[in-house]
Amino acid sequence: MATYEMQEMSLPNDGGERVFYPRMRLTGQDDLEELARRIAQGTSFTPAEVKAVAQALAGEVARSLAAGRSAKIDGLGIFTPSLGLKEGFGRETGLPGSARRNATAIRVRGVKFRADKGLVAETAAQCRLERSERKFRQSSRAYTPAERLALAKGHLDSHPWLSVGEYEAMTGLLHATAARELRRWAAQEGSGIGVSGRGSHRVYVKKQQ
Repeated sequence: MATYEMQEMSLPNDGGERVFYPRMRLTGQDDLEELARRIAQGTSFTPAEVKAVAQALAGEVARSLAAGRSAKIDGLGIFTPSLGLKEGFGRETGLPGSARRNATAIRVRGVKFRADKGLVAETAAQCRLERSERKFRQSSRAYTPAERLALAKGHLDSHPWLSVGEYEAMTGLLHATAARELRRWAAQEGSGIGVSGRGSHRVYVKKQQ
């Protein structure tokens, strides 16, 4: 039996409307050892043989993706490689005279997965849900978006930068919500918030108007 909770959206709109959506509460993770053991119970294969085939399959999926192809496994889904820039390389702007990025600046940064409709249908058919008695942690409602922006700008008046962790602590937002809101401020013209660095080194700075 799986459990769910109706979780409130982290950031209500400016009108203060509250929106809830169902979210499953995960209680653990089944690894390859466990999956191989369960598969072996209904076949003539041993858990070790099932595990070896699964590992070989993962290796061949990687080989297909590395060759510039997607890999489709019926009943499971489609795997597709995604690219990004290596650390230390800025984005290509396309402006006259600007640097162009060649293969030495690009790497595989992730693998995207799109589930097969059969996998979704089978999961839904087997899933029995009940409402959880526990509740997910929510972002604080102590400040409005305008007040949070003022807090960020006030911090930058006396500090050279603002990290996501610092913004999370001062506003009470969850980490992912704090990061999302800072990105929104940085992209918004006239917010007074800019961004410096990339990836784990990204911080937010005072933008000159």
